[in-house]
Amino acid sequence: MRIPLSWLREYTQLPADATAEDLMADLVKVGLEEEDVHTFELTGPIVVGKVLEKTPEEHSNGKTINWCRVQVVPDGQTQTLEGRGIDPSGVQGVVCGAHNFEVGDKVVVTLPGAELPGGFNISVRKTYGHTSAGMIASEAELGLGAGHDGIIVLSEWGLDPEIGTDVLDLLHLDDEAAEINVTPDRGYVLSMRGVAREYSHATGTDFTDPAAGIEVPTPNDQGWPVRIEDEAPIHDTPGASRFVARRVNGIDASAATPTWMSARLRLAGIRPLSLPVDISNYVMLELGQPLHFYDADKLSGDIVVRRAHKGETLETLDGKTRKLHVEDLLITDDSGPIGMAGVMGGLATEVTDTTTSILIESANFDAVSVSRTQRRHRLPSEASKRNTRGVDWHIADEAAQRAAELLVELAGGTIDEGVTDVGEQAPTTTVRLRADYPSAVVGYDYTEEQIRQVLTDLGAYVSQQRDSTDGTPIFVVTPPSWRTDLQIPEDLVEEVARIVGYSHIPATLPVPPPGRGFTVHQRMRRQVANALAGAGLVETLSYPFVSEAQNRAFGSADEASAADQAMIKLANPISSEFGWLRTTILPGLLDTLRRNVARGFRDIALYESGRVFLPGAQTGSKTIPPLGQRPDDDVLAQIEAGIPDQPHRLAAVFTGHDSAPGPGHTPREYDWQDPIGIALDIADVVGVDLRIRQGTHHGFHPGRVAELVVEGQLVGYAGEVLPKLLEEWELPARTSALELDLDAIIAAAPDVVEAQPVASYPATFQDVALVVDDHVVAAEVQQTLRAAAGELLEDIGLFDVYAGAGIEEGKKSLAFNLRFRAADRTLTADEASEARLAAIAAAETEHGAVLR
Repeated sequence: MRIPLSWLREYTQLPADATAEDLMADLVKVGLEEEDVHTFELTGPIVVGKVLEKTPEEHSNGKTINWCRVQVVPDGQTQTLEGRGIDPSGVQGVVCGAHNFEVGDKVVVTLPGAELPGGFNISVRKTYGHTSAGMIASEAELGLGAGHDGIIVLSEWGLDPEIGTDVLDLLHLDDEAAEINVTPDRGYVLSMRGVAREYSHATGTDFTDPAAGIEVPTPNDQGWPVRIEDEAPIHDTPGASRFVARRVNGIDASAATPTWMSARLRLAGIRPLSLPVDISNYVMLELGQPLHFYDADKLSGDIVVRRAHKGETLETLDGKTRKLHVEDLLITDDSGPIGMAGVMGGLATEVTDTTTSILIESANFDAVSVSRTQRRHRLPSEASKRNTRGVDWHIADEAAQRAAELLVELAGGTIDEGVTDVGEQAPTTTVRLRADYPSAVVGYDYTEEQIRQVLTDLGAYVSQQRDSTDGTPIFVVTPPSWRTDLQIPEDLVEEVARIVGYSHIPATLPVPPPGRGFTVHQRMRRQVANALAGAGLVETLSYPFVSEAQNRAFGSADEASAADQAMIKLANPISSEFGWLRTTILPGLLDTLRRNVARGFRDIALYESGRVFLPGAQTGSKTIPPLGQRPDDDVLAQIEAGIPDQPHRLAAVFTGHDSAPGPGHTPREYDWQDPIGIALDIADVVGVDLRIRQGTHHGFHPGRVAELVVEGQLVGYAGEVLPKLLEEWELPARTSALELDLDAIIAAAPDVVEAQPVASYPATFQDVALVVDDHVVAAEVQQTLRAAAGELLEDIGLFDVYAGAGIEEGKKSLAFNLRFRAADRTLTADEASEARLAAIAAAETEHGAVLR
């Protein structure tokens, strides 16, 4: 919200010498954030000049310029400026490229020493064979908008000032505006009325309500017929609760907007367009009530406020034809829709320069309904910004009267005797506030008088009772009509703290309760994250919003299950493409990988840990409990039953090489072994026994994917991503990945991981090479060897897989290294060999292995 200081001074005691910075410093005290300072960025001398001579000259470049003599000081006075090209008589020679003026016209002249927006300095300069001591200015050059093709002729603006008059003062360009940030719950501050009230709270000065002096006639049956027929209210609230209509006849819609009004609108961030539009915007900024003007002669029949019918369309003021939704609240007449309530009017009833009769709409619309409509049609506006935050129900008639009076004052005409005012106010909210509650919440000892004074200054009606149990005073508060955000005691506590002053709130550091720390799950997740970072992986975060196809690619192991996979669809996604909650982390991680590859990075190892969303039999709840009271156990149980399961998952992706090349060093390419190795590292950190077995997953390369198993439970997959998916993601070939259920792994971890004692006796090493069918999984052979070798086997590892010369076709050789050790003695070679032979025998029985 931008606040022109001259405007605010009409309703407050803002000092004449106060700057925008001073104003913002005061408003910060009541919780309004300062944003910026806005000025017209002009410095003088800029004066009114009269054209005495105008001589057209055509030049060799094909351009015709005008050599002008312009009087810039009143008759009988002399020029105060001195220097080269300055005529003491006050008649300046100026070169002008515009042609929309004549001798005798009064224009705006920027003299040497002036500075225009953008740091453009005016000086005496030689151009087109003349010494030009100044410039005749246009609207664009003064920063007042694009303007028309030519310079400002003051008579066209309805002005006839004295020659030499300071233009900054004449056009009110010496004003400035303070910009503040207004939070959504304080929509009443989006008006000069609201800001002035907040300034009085901040400074303790008097406030003049701009609506207080407006005399509103009594509604009668001579006004324009209006009916509110909302057959599909949202959340049981009518779309329109009040509709005031006033008519002004015989106006001149082409009349110029006065300079004081256009200057204030520009400083407030609104571009002047035409007098009727400017008046509607001016009243909206002044009182906070959005208005809409209709060309009354283009209306047909009664105005009806209703929801859209299926298939209806509306051509809005921006010239676009919009397909309406059945929830859209409309303003209609006998011809059909003529506007979207609280958002934008229709083109068919637009006010133009030829309009002579205007019907003023000043209405109160449901904030939720307006918000959904403006989001649905992507039509944010200053009017919808206020309507979506709640507008004072009682200000509609004053705003309509104010607009009608301004139309009569500035555009001529008369106000029609008819006054339409239909609708019904919602029940008044009453809030009970114990006198000791603000002190208990804030930590500062507020007196009863302070609390009462604050609530009264807010405009609330306050009565007092006493608690029947302990006699504590209770304030019974009816908030003012412009404070729709005050609903519960905590809202009132916030107002007390805000207006008495945040500086009174004591600064106390919270003391953490003793004996608490990370839970087991939190501690283990952190240990896993540290281990992955130590292994050279970079942690990333991605949005939990994915497409349906991405969920189906990795959410289930086989295509049949993926087709039937349940997932949660978002009601209001930030993008229609990504309208689902993730059931797997890999799509977001692969998308992060794609962005990095596209930016030239080639050797990448990333991981992400986060929640996925797995819906159960019920999603969401049928009803939303009201605010301000605790739902009963059945309602809470229903809400909890609709919350999806949200386990922690961990995923990692690898592409490129494991290190940078260097002298004497050739980096290794990432392959399927890396995600499996990371999975084993995670299991080692947590303290579980992770088994690797051959698997299948329709998102991974067939034959190059492993299932990760803990205590017989499948907890994840690791391997190379399916080439088809890599092409779709535009990722390098042989990119590998893993995803596992971190919660399941942590749940299988022992409460205490015991450290193994340092071995006191030497180890004995033996190798074994077994020839097996090429479809036999090496991990299964290794598991058989481990189990059969007995307790003397300390470790086993696969170090070679060979197929080729010397090996029968359809066979392969698996070579394992076995490490034997006894805890109480030095192991003999015979003991190790005996254990080795037992392991070989088991492999022969289980897998048909033959010793090589």
